[in-house]
Amino acid sequence: MRNRNTLKSLVNLMRPSSLQLGAMLAVTFLLSIPSRALAQATQQASGGEAHLVLPDLSQATFLGINGRTLLESGLVVCALGLLFGLISYTQLKKLPVHKSMGDVSELIWETCKTYLFTQGKFLLVLEIFIGSIIAVYFGALEHMAHIKVVVILLYKLLGIA
Repeated sequence: MRNRNTLKSLVNLMRPSSLQLGAMLAVTFLLSIPSRALAQATQQASGGEAHLVLPDLSQATFLGINGRTLLESGLVVCALGLLFGLISYTQLKKLPVHKSMGDVSELIWETCKTYLFTQGKFLLVLEIFIGSIIAVYFGALEHMAHIKVVVILLYKLLGIA
């Protein structure tokens, strides 16, 4: 019981106060206000990862293998690895476990789960701030279509996950 109270107190320490959230929001807002010079410089030289043109992989060869075929083969290997891990997990889950070992395992699981939820909340707040800056940059400064900005934000979420 003491371990759970300790974990709850640690979680409460990690929660930002409303004053801290307000300060972070104000700083984010002030940093996202574009100046005229920055807007003009951005319009003149629009480079960066968002403007990259991806080459056709079927035109390139790597060690005599078509690039598209190599990429698709790698995806098949990843799928097979996922299937192997799932089969191993289900076989391991069916094995018997000693009671004391199960209790230790449960304590470790609860500790990790609490840590992951705490970090997840922090990353979510951070994601909101970074996402708002990205939306202002690509939407207002780069004048990208709204659908492209949404795709950039979705891929950013996928990358963080």
